Amino acid sequence: NTSAFRMEPDVPLIVPEVNENALPMYKNRGIIANPNCSTIQMVLVLKPIHDYARIKRIVVSTYQAVSGTGKRAIEELLNQLRALLNGERPKVEVYPHQIAFNCLPHIDVFFPNGYTKEEMKMINETKKILSDDSIAVTATTVRVPVLYGHSESVNIETEKKLSPEEVREILSKAPGVKVVDNPETNQYPMAIHAAGTDFTYVGRIRADNSIPNGINLWIVADNLRKGAALNAVQIAEKLIENYL
Repeated sequence: NTSAFRMEPDVPLIVPEVNENALPMYKNRGIIANPNCSTIQMVLVLKPIHDYARIKRIVVSTYQAVSGTGKRAIEELLNQLRALLNGERPKVEVYPHQIAFNCLPHIDVFFPNGYTKEEMKMINETKKILSDDSIAVTATTVRVPVLYGHSESVNIETEKKLSPEEVREILSKAPGVKVVDNPETNQYPMAIHAAGTDFTYVGRIRADNSIPNGINLWIVADNLRKGAALNAVQIAEKLIENYL
């Protein structure tokens, strides 16, 4: 699950539902890379749309749970909440600023281009997994005071025009994806419902009326399951089943 080999050209970067066909590349070096958590859930939803209408551009903003940082971050959020609710000054150790009741537009280190390492992971990994360097991708990644479950606001521009109804139909057949999209009854994906489950949820599917072929989506998944452990297990299962 390390990020060390993800962008190596001879190492496959795998989301089984998306690019299982790249798995045989493991023979090059005996390594298979597990993608970044926020990338996994996004490409899982976007791949069937890309196959149908070819995505030209992706604009994504993420809202990532503290569990993505680890156990100490979970404890820090809970301790800060207790302190603040008791009128005490919270301790800040894991993150550069207080995370309780706050949002930090800062995940991993900043690069000279102004992007963070997490943002560049999403940009580069998306192109590699979808096998399309022509897709324009930009990302803003934000740490939020949620324990489990990453959420993403995703805007795409496609070559072929798609209606929201067509997108829902395409995604209703996508493996590992569950469409939750009924605003009239307040049904949309939320981190509290995704936590502890294996699906990647998508909703708030609507046209972007500012461009001819734009679609907005809201994508949520458990970052520790599909975003990490589950994806790794699925890779191993596919490897054993079809390539060993």
